[in-house]
Amino acid sequence: MSIEKIVCVPDSFKGSATAAQAAAALAAGARQVFPRAEVVELPFADGGEGTLDALLAVWGREAETVEVVDAIGRPRTARFGRSADGATAILEAAEGNGLPHVSDVGAQPLRADTYGVGLIARHLLDAGVEEILLCIGGSASTDGGLGLLAALGARIDYDDDAAGFGGGRLHAVRSIDLEGLHPAARGVRWRIAVDVDNPLTGERGAAAVFGPQKGASAADVATLDAGLSHLADVVAAHSGADAGELRATAGFGAAGGMPLALVPLLSAEVLPGSRLVAEAVGLDAALADADLVLTGEGALDTQSLGGKVVDAVRTRAPGGAAVVVIAGTVKLTAADVRAAGLTAAFSIAPGAASLDELLAAAPALIEDAAANACALLDR
Repeated sequence: MSIEKIVCVPDSFKGSATAAQAAAALAAGARQVFPRAEVVELPFADGGEGTLDALLAVWGREAETVEVVDAIGRPRTARFGRSADGATAILEAAEGNGLPHVSDVGAQPLRADTYGVGLIARHLLDAGVEEILLCIGGSASTDGGLGLLAALGARIDYDDDAAGFGGGRLHAVRSIDLEGLHPAARGVRWRIAVDVDNPLTGERGAAAVFGPQKGASAADVATLDAGLSHLADVVAAHSGADAGELRATAGFGAAGGMPLALVPLLSAEVLPGSRLVAEAVGLDAALADADLVLTGEGALDTQSLGGKVVDAVRTRAPGGAAVVVIAGTVKLTAADVRAAGLTAAFSIAPGAASLDELLAAAPALIEDAAANACALLDR
């Protein structure tokens, strides 16, 4: 097989290698076998955690920081990124409402909110960005994005006098006043990256599916689900949207229902995270004339084929290109791999080893697995 161009486009190997490190390792392995080939490194992500670092690597930019608060109002330093021209910003919501940042105090699913996410966004609006790429995975909150709106200057009127914007208070929201909203909030382009298709409420909704992961009891889930349903009525009354559609729209259940506030009130777009990242990094153009595509992630399984990085790569690779997956673990059979349109999949595990040993040696193991995979095509 003649190999003239190789594109290395992996996700991060969580806990062991960033997407940029994985791309560099894949490229190093490819160059061992095909030293004359053009090798392109394109770190990738699916819109969840790790997307900030992936885009910064592609843009050749460093992360910037701003002082905000976490999901329960404690001060923290959040990271964000901007393109070289300052027009486009990448905001990982988990920097302001991430579950790991509140794990030290125990779950507080009714209290947690998105106010810190809004503080990051307000800083970006102050800086004059024209587009915000909002990646909303890993959240601790289920507040329908209400805290974010409040941080941007919206006034939330309640039927009670309690404090905070958490999901436990959604049932008491009476109205939303946008008169004091940041002047740029409705002029900037908002694009929200989601990696789930869950609706806002119901059996597959934000509270029922993701609430328990954030520490919600059965009673909490019922409270949060009812609160999100009520907030949909309030938002619909303010925006003219249909409340039933807001409750049922695929993707609105992501990150505790954050799209609910942003789509009807700020004209935000919701799209699959892998598509957003693909557009941002120019994936289609990079793959157009590739002979070999090396992709990978921590675990290759059935979820990998449903909107994740491997799925984005396999569906965009040109028909004549070989597409090889290098993963920490491969949970698909050889028949599954072929049926998915992939050429082959290889695990980086060289033999019996502990998880800690594999994590520590991941970049070297990725490089070695890539070299072995490439050797099979060197004929």
